[in-house]
Amino acid sequence: MSDRYRVGVVGARGYTGAELLRLLDGHANLDITHAGSRELAGQSVPELEGLKFESLDPEALASRGLDAIFLALPDGLSESFVGAASAETVIVDISSDHRWDPKWSYGLPELYRDKIEGSRRIANPGCYATAMQISVAPFLDILSGTPAVFGVSGYSGAGTTSSPRNDPEKLANNLMPYKLVGHNHEREASHHLGHEVRFMPHVHPAFRGLITTSHIPVTASVSAADARSRLEERYAGEPLIEFQTEAPDLQDGAGRLGVLVGGVESSEDGHNIVLVAAEDNLLKGAAVQAVQNLNLALGMPEFSGIL
Repeated sequence: MSDRYRVGVVGARGYTGAELLRLLDGHANLDITHAGSRELAGQSVPELEGLKFESLDPEALASRGLDAIFLALPDGLSESFVGAASAETVIVDISSDHRWDPKWSYGLPELYRDKIEGSRRIANPGCYATAMQISVAPFLDILSGTPAVFGVSGYSGAGTTSSPRNDPEKLANNLMPYKLVGHNHEREASHHLGHEVRFMPHVHPAFRGLITTSHIPVTASVSAADARSRLEERYAGEPLIEFQTEAPDLQDGAGRLGVLVGGVESSEDGHNIVLVAAEDNLLKGAAVQAVQNLNLALGMPEFSGIL
């Protein structure tokens, strides 16, 4: 491909922003022309020669005429940038601000790819919501009740703003439950699957990595082998969805580009399936998925700059 596109990252100082810059820098068809950060404005972007952090307001950024903008901002801060941008500019919003907006494409390619292609407004999924939907989607037609998902992530998922969930002292030798009812990713996964899911999130003292264990009640009697076949058939040809026999550990997700699924088992009566999914909360849970979405929006090979 000969086309080149100019892209910017707003919120480039954060963990996800840093991963985005790294991936975009290795993309053959993209030029990073803006790295937004108020705190680091004027400083050089590490490992990106010639690029400095800038602090631009939404109108100033829109005047740059970028082909695409990634919004790696905390929830609730995206709207001014969206409002100022041209309708032709691709916006990939990594916050939760537009995940329920029907005017935006929901960017989980392995499940909703056809709605992302050519889109100019894409809501990137949450990290946990990605693993939950990948796990539950192949069984939607035979669900007999509400899937329950136990999740654990590294503390980078809590962002850079200081809180108990990213305090190394509070997390040391600890496992911290939080938001056990009504978590955003529970609502998000339930909404897009069209079926209620229950979710119990926890934070682990590791920096990165994410794991979910899903208990899925089904109407038919399903063996473990049949459950594995359903998953493998649903994601056949998906290079970012991998399978193994044993259950993955949280560290198996750290640094992984996609989702690793394993530990698929069935209860004695065949009416309850359990499986484990591991991913990196900053990669497939955020930055990798955002690049997938941009590639699809601009008509480039989906895995350019990723694989």
